Amino acid sequence: MLTTAEFFVAFKWAGILTLVSGVLSLLGFLFKWGVRFRLVGITGFMGVLTGGLFALSLVPLTRVQVPGALHYTRVYDNGGSQTVIALPPTITESDLELTLRQAANDLFSQGRFSSRGENQLTIRARTIVHPEPGLSKPLFLGQVKRSLGVRDDENIEIEIYADQFSELSKLKPAAEDA
Repeated sequence: MLTTAEFFVAFKWAGILTLVSGVLSLLGFLFKWGVRFRLVGITGFMGVLTGGLFALSLVPLTRVQVPGALHYTRVYDNGGSQTVIALPPTITESDLELTLRQAANDLFSQGRFSSRGENQLTIRARTIVHPEPGLSKPLFLGQVKRSLGVRDDENIEIEIYADQFSELSKLKPAAEDA
């Protein structure tokens, strides 16, 4: 991931190119070149690009990594307060807790809304097991609730369903054979 310092270097070079294209546009109008309107378009595009790079050089882009968290797949997201992630059936309770913390960090967005007046994002974790050939059964293993509006929420609530893990341990041999 690029740092703010690298974006600032890119901003400087883009700024120089913007000034050069602006000068070329001005010369194009003075000497009535046929490409003068294209040069204006290029200058405008370079101005927008330079502004974007400047903004990225000011705002740090950070992504929190939770050590030990497993890779997950987002399988449902209503864009608001409900999300479901999928995990492998070989997950343990400690891995689930770390993965739910990672998902709570990753899936936070200021753009999320709540259609029912809820003020928390709920992320549920599930896996698919195969109790017998040709039959798939989803198991919800846990969930995490965090604030919809506060990025550094200290009050996240992680709930792990121990009864589902006991059912998962009974079904693991069948899930591994399928």
